[in-house]
Amino acid sequence: MAIRNIRIFGDEVLNKECRPITEVTKKIKILVEDMLETMYDSNGVGLAAPQVGILKQLVVIDVSPECDDPIVLINPEIIETSGTQTGEEGCLSLPGKSGTVTRPNYVKVKAFDLDMNEIELEGEGLLARAFCHEIDHLHGHLYTEKVEGELHSTQQEG
Repeated sequence: MAIRNIRIFGDEVLNKECRPITEVTKKIKILVEDMLETMYDSNGVGLAAPQVGILKQLVVIDVSPECDDPIVLINPEIIETSGTQTGEEGCLSLPGKSGTVTRPNYVKVKAFDLDMNEIELEGEGLLARAFCHEIDHLHGHLYTEKVEGELHSTQQEG
């Protein structure tokens, strides 16, 4: 496993549409492990493949407090949403910045797992927000397009 460089806002790869994954190869499995390690190392709750420079429809998410329940989604799509939530959102590709974003409070996604079995997952609150945020990345969209008001600096731990 390796920590990969996270592409920063302004890198054109972040604005590109990602290609679907047709089979899970050894390279894809290594990419998943690297993405999880990179996400945990950066204290993130989600990471999409384009954020590490790979234009594939792949995201990893872990909103568990213990960081021990990773979700891997291949070719994910949102199939149902309801409700709304408004809150602070940040992105590993915009370090030190956050903004207020309104997202659905409930989201159901359809995707494939690492064995290319079709799965459906549901999430509320932070998980619903993470599903939307990471899937947006796969279509070249960043949360900055949805920010209400201005971006602001986040508190740095120290």
